[in-house]
Amino acid sequence: QVQLVESGGGLVQAGGSLRLSCAASGRTFSSHAVGWFRQAPGKERKFVAAISSSGGRIYYADSVKGRFTISRDNAKNTVYLQMNSLKPEDTAVYCCAAGPVITTTPLLYDSWGQGTQVTVSS
Repeated sequence: QVQLVESGGGLVQAGGSLRLSCAASGRTFSSHAVGWFRQAPGKERKFVAAISSSGGRIYYADSVKGRFTISRDNAKNTVYLQMNSLKPEDTAVYCCAAGPVITTTPLLYDSWGQGTQVTVSS
């Protein structure tokens, strides 16, 4: 099982940027797909972005496409989520998750980080 820890969240003004990191432990990290999900207060958890084990396949939610970039550095056991042009509606707790295949749903992700808060002010 992969252990994941998110970092990089914080408070930023609309239009600003943040880079989230998902640091993983475990020698099998490079064989795992990683997804980012977010949950705003009072709302259901939603898919944000995902990347395949090799980084060759990437999915984005329509709401973030063109603004967010997911990447990974398997040598560092880390996945990143670069968030640009942030909007107040991006405010949420962001979690990363690892699983055997890339997917936009959380069902096949079996390792989850604790989450990091992102707050975007207007």
